Amino acid sequence: MRKSKLIITGAILLLISSNIVKAQEDADKLKLSGELLTDQRFLLESPNDWAWNENRLSLNFDKKVTGNSKFHSEIWLRNIGLPQINSSSDLYNKGIIDPYNLEVREAYVQLFGFLSENLDVKIGRQRITWGTADKLNPTDNLNPYDLEDVLDFGRHRGSDAISFDYYFNSDFSLQGAFIPFFQPANMPVGIFADALTPSMELPPPMTLKGFNDTIAMPRYSIGESSTAGMKFKGFAAGYDFSLSYVWGRDGMPLATYNTFVPVDAVGGVDINSELSFSRTHIFGADVAGSVGGVGVWAEAAAFLPDNEVIMTNDLSALYPVETPPEMTITDTCVLKNEVYLKFVVGADYIFANGTYLNFQYLHGFMNERGADNLNDYFFVQLDRKFFNDRLKVAPLAGGFIVSDWQNIENDYVVVYVPNISYMATDNAEITLSAAIFDGKGESVFSNFTDYNMFMFKVKYSF
Repeated sequence: MRKSKLIITGAILLLISSNIVKAQEDADKLKLSGELLTDQRFLLESPNDWAWNENRLSLNFDKKVTGNSKFHSEIWLRNIGLPQINSSSDLYNKGIIDPYNLEVREAYVQLFGFLSENLDVKIGRQRITWGTADKLNPTDNLNPYDLEDVLDFGRHRGSDAISFDYYFNSDFSLQGAFIPFFQPANMPVGIFADALTPSMELPPPMTLKGFNDTIAMPRYSIGESSTAGMKFKGFAAGYDFSLSYVWGRDGMPLATYNTFVPVDAVGGVDINSELSFSRTHIFGADVAGSVGGVGVWAEAAAFLPDNEVIMTNDLSALYPVETPPEMTITDTCVLKNEVYLKFVVGADYIFANGTYLNFQYLHGFMNERGADNLNDYFFVQLDRKFFNDRLKVAPLAGGFIVSDWQNIENDYVVVYVPNISYMATDNAEITLSAAIFDGKGESVFSNFTDYNMFMFKVKYSF
């Protein structure tokens, strides 16, 4: 009897130990996840030009290297854009016929309990997300904006950085980041290419014939190209909150010197422009929680440029040589050395019947600078799910934008983006939507009024 008990006990211990070993082996394996996305859009106005073509394979690799470290990476493999074929020689270039690219979005190692059990460190390319608002985050300024698709609000690229999180206790922590190399924002592509470019008005009889520019990148040194930030995070009285500071550069350049060159005798000119990136201090704060079942959040960032930014217009080539410089060279302040505030407040609520409502008010879009140049944005999303949450219908989605409240009838934009999505399987989602723009004035989205479009997306997660 005792012998049989020993055999049974040994078998149980062997089974348990083998399961432990197997679990450890599984934990040590490289884990792969990701999604396949196709995003197609065409204009609603005849002849219904194709506006966007993107097929993206997103691959996430995760591996727990040891008990106190892990590796993570995210890679995009994409076919994006439409072939731009101009000559027969282009037919020999597969990259032109079938445009594609590879992008390393993140690749870092994370060390837990580094030097202290309360300290975690990340080293490598990483996305450092700050802010509590829904996609519109004035305090999220460490990573450069990825504006390739301006309808994809809140997208950033990763940065080569070292960051840390120090946990004082379960409620309070300190986060820090150092990014040695400055990376500017990448601008929109396709039909959105000129979306963030301000219109250029010249006094009569001048007419613009040509434009080119050069960008003065900051020197790649610790003092010129680096970005650093600190953030104190906490939880108190039922609310998450944080206070932050970033010492960095504006990711979108400002024109600092424009040279006007005459090209004909009737006022035609070429403009050669020099652009640069201003150094900025950013002080941020955010809070998020709930009040009576309503989710609420608020986020604000105070921007203080290091120096006043002056734009010089050199018209000396348009005048006789003997003309005094004060008549041909003018200086204009395009950004004062003064604090300006961007902020967002929002709330969301799920009604008893499952209807979801999200509302946000934003003061100051990502490309706007200076207290006098910040517009007001109102965004709303109302949706309802049906058939065990497989079908989601959003009849009300979009925004209302005002640039000048004193002249609202001539300076507004309405954006309407109704959409419907269906979960064909647990990991396959099909979405149909439209984007309708209407308005006038100086807002970024007023440039989209000729680009009403239909959108079709399929996302498969694995």
